[in-house]
Amino acid sequence: MAVSLPLSFQFLLSLLLLLYSAVLSSSEYLIGVGSYDITGPAADVNMMGYANSEQIASGIHFRLRARAFIVAEGPQGNRVAFVNLDACMASQIVTIKVLERLKARYGDLYTEKNVAISGIHTHAGPGGYLQYVTYIVTSLGFVRQSFDVLVDGIEQAIMQAHQTLRPGSVFINKGDLLDAGVNRSPSSYLNNPEAERSKYKYNVDKEMTLLKFVDSKLGPIGSFNWFATHGTSMSRTNSLISGDNKGAAARFMEDWFESGQKIPRRVSTIVSDLRLNHSRLLDIAASYKSSRGESLDAKVRVRKESFVSAFCQSNCGDVSPNVLGTFCIDTGLPCDFNHSTCNGKNELCYGRGPGYPDEFESTRIIGERQFKMAVGLFNKATEKLEGKIGYQHDYVDFSNLEVTVPKAGGGGSETVKTCPAAMGFGFAAGTTDGPGAFDFKQGDDKGNAFWRLVRNVLTTPGPGQIQCQKPKPILLDTGEMMTPYDWAPSILPVQMFHIGQLVILSVPGEFTTMAGRRLRDAVKSFLISLDSKQFGNNLHVVIAGLTNTYSQYIATFEEYEVQRYEGASTLYGPHTLTAYIQEFKKLTTALVNGQTLPSGPSPPDLLDNQISLLSPVVVDSTPTGVSFGDVKADVPPKSTFVRGQQVNATFWSGCPRNDLMTEGSFAVVETLRGEKWVPVYDDDDFSVKFKWSRPGKVSPESQAIVEWRIPESAVT
Repeated sequence: MAVSLPLSFQFLLSLLLLLYSAVLSSSEYLIGVGSYDITGPAADVNMMGYANSEQIASGIHFRLRARAFIVAEGPQGNRVAFVNLDACMASQIVTIKVLERLKARYGDLYTEKNVAISGIHTHAGPGGYLQYVTYIVTSLGFVRQSFDVLVDGIEQAIMQAHQTLRPGSVFINKGDLLDAGVNRSPSSYLNNPEAERSKYKYNVDKEMTLLKFVDSKLGPIGSFNWFATHGTSMSRTNSLISGDNKGAAARFMEDWFESGQKIPRRVSTIVSDLRLNHSRLLDIAASYKSSRGESLDAKVRVRKESFVSAFCQSNCGDVSPNVLGTFCIDTGLPCDFNHSTCNGKNELCYGRGPGYPDEFESTRIIGERQFKMAVGLFNKATEKLEGKIGYQHDYVDFSNLEVTVPKAGGGGSETVKTCPAAMGFGFAAGTTDGPGAFDFKQGDDKGNAFWRLVRNVLTTPGPGQIQCQKPKPILLDTGEMMTPYDWAPSILPVQMFHIGQLVILSVPGEFTTMAGRRLRDAVKSFLISLDSKQFGNNLHVVIAGLTNTYSQYIATFEEYEVQRYEGASTLYGPHTLTAYIQEFKKLTTALVNGQTLPSGPSPPDLLDNQISLLSPVVVDSTPTGVSFGDVKADVPPKSTFVRGQQVNATFWSGCPRNDLMTEGSFAVVETLRGEKWVPVYDDDDFSVKFKWSRPGKVSPESQAIVEWRIPESAVT
């Protein structure tokens, strides 16, 4: 039924829109940010990243979050939404279900075209949330809790950003961070042409690109930056959920801003002077007895972010945060340069982080280095993004894509094809961040007969696939394995955002350093050639890695020939990078010309096909006379501690999978202020660890240890 509006109301509405436009024009964009807990199950679930079946979550180092920003030209203008996840990577099925929810809530305002979901590549988060078999084998299939918490958290973060859209500005700044990443496959990098390598000072990208979001009335509300380094400061044996170095950096920066842009200090007012009242303080502490376990009416959370800071991933494929180098754990000598082995064994070669042998310290140091770099860029950001907002997106079948490449030896071009996905023998060797097992080694372009026999039990690649993937010796022909359902993706999203003089290239995998450079340079030069007026020399192009779905690595043609881990994990054959550059040029042309690309093939929705072999929590119990939450081992009476020391207490616990405590906490440190206990640290703080365990795998009893290392910034 049509409804006519009174002329007076129409006039008022027009006046309001005119006034709103006038306000908006002075600050260019509408901006909003959001953040939500995506920690997930902190027990029993295999962690995603190292493919180590023994790496099972058993507590929390600090919590994981989804952080989002939205930038819009106006209420009716173009907009883009970018979500950064404290997760190993984005997932196609997660992206599909988030987009379904956004469509139900907002119609066509947010779609696959203008929403990007990117992972930081921590290897210390719960797995089982991807839909392809290859990526959920070690998690015993699909884990519904891991999946649900991501879909819920991403939706909530976008909702927050949408609901807080206000006039504001976005500033950009760039700078080099020299000591947060090294190339873990330098022999592979050296196979790139010398003329190309000579254009760059380093064999990894050192540049951080940061966006500063400033609300016209409230001031700064957030920052997002892109920098390439792996989320592997935490090792393959760690069992505590952690955002690794990038998650740590985000917490450091959010705390820095919330504390008035100085080192955060939480102040206790128990007594006025510790030196004069030491005895009294001990008496007060001793007077409090351990309480029986009790239920909380509300979830406790200390950190209340109004400022959102995200440390996003870029072309990190061959970049390690373990900057001290690679060494043999048996001899202490450097590993073999070409194969990263020790006496022929890859299992003994490990990279060392700056806090070696303490992985938590390495995580802190690499996180702090990124944080300090970001603060410097944030404080000095003066270049304002101005101009149009645009976006392009397409789905492409990378399993059989025609690609035009120069002919070998020069002279003209020829058409080749990409291949169905396959992984080489070098993939099983792992990397110096997390070595594989058995007798595999990086740089293997031959394979061996025994493992071919094992491979053939699953599927035998045909002559065409073998020829297409050369020189990769195929270990797992995942693109042609369909039982019980698809083992690897074939249809991938490619996407680009344009915000003023910034272009973000969303890629569904891990580009190596040189592969990322080639893609960035190709898109930048092509944009300028198409429209030099709109895209001038001040154009900034960044790669957002591991975005929207996951398809492993993208190495250069020359790196692929070496068949180290990154080349062996480049799924679609030696021309994968060229295919990406070709498809991004199509997006670039459509962006400049204002075209809408025809819809490509849609990726499958395999949610109903998923299989899960992870046992549910059957029963929780405590010993007779004990309640859940009761103290099992308390802090000794009248103990004294100094900054830097660790305080432990052990409690009888239920399984954390019973309640994920989303936007809450499993562990809280409180201080006495007058007659009231006030939470000052929780399990989302770098100083608190929540460790959960059972005495046996089938035991219904469990316990939780809360560890608090007293921060240097703590004030008594």
